[in-house]
Amino acid sequence: MISIMMVDDHTLVRRGIQRILENEEDFRVVGEASNGEEALEKIAELHPDVVLMDIAMPGLDGIEATKRLLKKRKPTCQLLILTMYADEHYAARLLRMGALGYVVKDAAPHELAEAIRAVHEGRRFVSASLREAMALRYIDGLSEDPVGTLTDREFQVCRHLASGATNREIAEQLGLSVKTVDAHRLNILAKLGLRNNSQLTKFAIQHGLVNN
Repeated sequence: MISIMMVDDHTLVRRGIQRILENEEDFRVVGEASNGEEALEKIAELHPDVVLMDIAMPGLDGIEATKRLLKKRKPTCQLLILTMYADEHYAARLLRMGALGYVVKDAAPHELAEAIRAVHEGRRFVSASLREAMALRYIDGLSEDPVGTLTDREFQVCRHLASGATNREIAEQLGLSVKTVDAHRLNILAKLGLRNNSQLTKFAIQHGLVNN
């Protein structure tokens, strides 16, 4: 049996995913969490084989939770990102962090099941809807992508700023000082050729980093 933990801030989403997983004889849901902090605590307690990790959650988001979990090495689980963000920027970054899979929430149930089995076996899996976009971006060259110039931390700060969070709120969520967050903000604006947070928000929406 593959033991699975679900991390998503929407109860209805978790219930829907659970119903899908219960149809598979080799899956067993052992726990769930509604944010990154809770996920880290329960992963340490339950030791699931596979964690389905959402990205956008209140407090500690899925990117930071993934970063903290994998930074510890050796995690007892494999991470499969399950998100509404059908964007290669997110997929590439989270896979580089150490997540083994990335599945978009509009995927068919059989694709999710296939993804869980793949990452449990230590194989990478990316939603079919993203594979072509990722391949084309790789062929075209990531250096031409302005988002690709951002570090992982700058990418996180960029998302939070574009979502309307203040420097202090971002600092609390990411465990940074307000001064460090502002330094990241200035670096982001410089790298992207933007003048202020308003332009940053428009940029983030255009590139699918936040929802409009």
